[in-house]
Amino acid sequence: MKVVWLGRIEFSKGLEIQAEALEQCDRTGEETLFLLEHEPVYTIGRRLDKSSLGNASYLPHPVFEINRGGQATYHGPGQLVGYPILDLKKRGKDLHAYLRSLENAVIRLVEGFGVQAAFCDGKTGVWVENRKIASIGIGVRRWISMHGFALNVSSDLTGFLSITPCGLAGVRMTSLSLELDREVALEEVRDRAGEVLQAEFEVAVVGAVKGEK
Repeated sequence: MKVVWLGRIEFSKGLEIQAEALEQCDRTGEETLFLLEHEPVYTIGRRLDKSSLGNASYLPHPVFEINRGGQATYHGPGQLVGYPILDLKKRGKDLHAYLRSLENAVIRLVEGFGVQAAFCDGKTGVWVENRKIASIGIGVRRWISMHGFALNVSSDLTGFLSITPCGLAGVRMTSLSLELDREVALEEVRDRAGEVLQAEFEVAVVGAVKGEK
């Protein structure tokens, strides 16, 4: 699995990059982990109930409806997004097991910074007590995974205030910076993320491409 740092990109560009990598993986078996930040955007899974967006016409940033599970969430600067493009045919075609593995990888990543995180029964994502620090949403085409995780790093979480994150009324969002009471650089988290995902999915990292915003 090669690890590619994309920097800060528009959400639509991220969709294009994932689609191309998915086709490549389907043809050749080449797996990729994309790490990135997004320009401010809201996303939601394809579902009839979109109440978690509130009145979408009043939202301060664009909205994308995409092929993942779950309700509304926010992506923006200061949040590390990971898109693993993996062949799940080699992993038993078990979406539940893949989701748990992805959550486990993020838990290990967060704990590497000294923050104790965990699963929450009946809810996806990664939690610090009753506070949500990372969102998980996956999509699959021909058993190749796309989308993935979004880990809040920056203390600025104002983008979440305009929606009901993940459709959970009253949910408290948090971040590594808030939990550690210091501003954590996104690059610091990025540099550990590839190693953690490698260990979780037991694949070798061919190379990591890192760049500056």
